Amino acid sequence: MTESSALPPSLPFSQACENNRAPILAVLQAAFADCRHVLEIGSGTGQHSVYFAPRLPHLVWQTSDLPGNHAGIAAWHAARPSPNLRLPLRFDLQADAWPHTADGPFDAVFSSNTAHIVAWPLVVRMFAQIGMHLPAGGRFALYGPFNYGGRYTSESNRAFDQWLRERDAHSGIRHHEDIVALAQQHGLAPEHDHAMPANNRLLVFVRRGADS
Repeated sequence: MTESSALPPSLPFSQACENNRAPILAVLQAAFADCRHVLEIGSGTGQHSVYFAPRLPHLVWQTSDLPGNHAGIAAWHAARPSPNLRLPLRFDLQADAWPHTADGPFDAVFSSNTAHIVAWPLVVRMFAQIGMHLPAGGRFALYGPFNYGGRYTSESNRAFDQWLRERDAHSGIRHHEDIVALAQQHGLAPEHDHAMPANNRLLVFVRRGADS
């Protein structure tokens, strides 16, 4: 029996999560090697969390999202349990304070396909919160499509951006240079920029120390 065939048909499902999970994991295994507690911002269906947690056993993987997605995430956790996986916290970038748990402070943050979905002020708040709460040496990994030099990296990204903006004028593919400038403004230095399948990138930032 394959992993997918054993799943209940009612689980929320994203084919993109299935397609990108292995390349993302390969980066996280190195980027989060010295981390112990990860906050996933915008866990979505929950598919990433149940794939990453058992393959990163040295980490506690804390999911979070808006309450409307919690039932689906919890259903994935029930179908694919892992001792280092935590049920989702409510975390609304627009209003909620930085989450705290009994597992202690977070020294890493992961977020996938959020920066182009939420409005830019919420992207700004996400970076501000991460910069404020990550300890020196902590890492933030951000996955998604980005423009470089003011240009789309592919025609498919151009079409995707147009679809996003027609659906919600406040969303859209962000410029890599704007993301890096925002990160640096909040004490997060760019460490790596990894090419990913389907014209996506995985950006890794490290929290600078007080003297850097």
